Amino acid sequence: MTKPILVIKFGTASITHDNGELDESVIAAIAEQVAAVHADYNVVLVSSGAVAAGKKHLKAYSGTISERKAAAAIGNPVLLNRYSHYFSAYGIAIAQSLCERQHFSNRNQFLQLKKTYEELWASGIIPIANENDVVSDVELKFSDNDELATLIAVGFGASLLLFSTSVAGVLDKEGKIVPQIDEIDEAAFALADRKKSSLGLGGMVSKLTFARLATRMGIGVVIFGISTPDGISLAIAGKTGTRCLAQARSNMPARKKWLASGSLVTGRLQVDAGAEQALKKRRSLLAVGVIGILEKFECGEVFEIVDENEQVIAVARAKVSSEVLASGNKAQNIEVAHADDIVLL
Repeated sequence: MTKPILVIKFGTASITHDNGELDESVIAAIAEQVAAVHADYNVVLVSSGAVAAGKKHLKAYSGTISERKAAAAIGNPVLLNRYSHYFSAYGIAIAQSLCERQHFSNRNQFLQLKKTYEELWASGIIPIANENDVVSDVELKFSDNDELATLIAVGFGASLLLFSTSVAGVLDKEGKIVPQIDEIDEAAFALADRKKSSLGLGGMVSKLTFARLATRMGIGVVIFGISTPDGISLAIAGKTGTRCLAQARSNMPARKKWLASGSLVTGRLQVDAGAEQALKKRRSLLAVGVIGILEKFECGEVFEIVDENEQVIAVARAKVSSEVLASGNKAQNIEVAHADDIVLL
């Protein structure tokens, strides 16, 4: 692919009125602004709003899981119809991409998804992704579309990820926009408003959580307000919202980026300081450095590695099951995960 990849996520609150109705003026503005940069990027839009668009058609909607699925089934074609209508004015076709968590956790399915997007881009078509709420298993759902957008950005090697919100960016305690965050740490999370909209699932904590993953994988992130005039172009230029700087991980192999982002984590191990230092030197994880098994896993599954303070420091693919690890003699120094299957976070 010769053009850089741009992923833009629009939350429910960004593209709807307070009553849940789609705000067509916003969708029209999105089409106009994206059309202006379409020639320079391979664009993916990740758009919420299907449930909000469909729930008014259900009698006595109360927000149960089955009602949300039904509302999504109604709202998805409504949402895509409006995007298609406004993009058609610029001669741009759009494609619907309903994704499930398994499409990212299974690397073969993920690579098929990537190839499909590349075919769409080759014809100048913009895929619009959303979770397939109608059939997604409640246990294997994306936490929200912030996660879906991040998995696409990391897995596809995007150069930039934009989170469009109903506020102007990350705000400080005085309510002023924080123009730049060099590293998303505890101080950055302390700025986040813990509230989320009544229409969506996410919030600023969610955006910072996934922005941290994206930046650690070498992708720049901008959190900006949808109501900002020409906000998308300004966000691309880093002239609006909050810029979260990419860390130096751009030459990480694609497989490791997928391991760190797309794979489903099933277990968790705690390691001592010695093992932590060894991991930072790109060495394998040995049983002697494991303090405890916090969550069980099988051989071949992905698990998190946490330090003595239970902070996640890496993810890895297991060479042995937690059962074998628990029953094995540490003196044998079993290799729990090979260095090539460990990604530091």
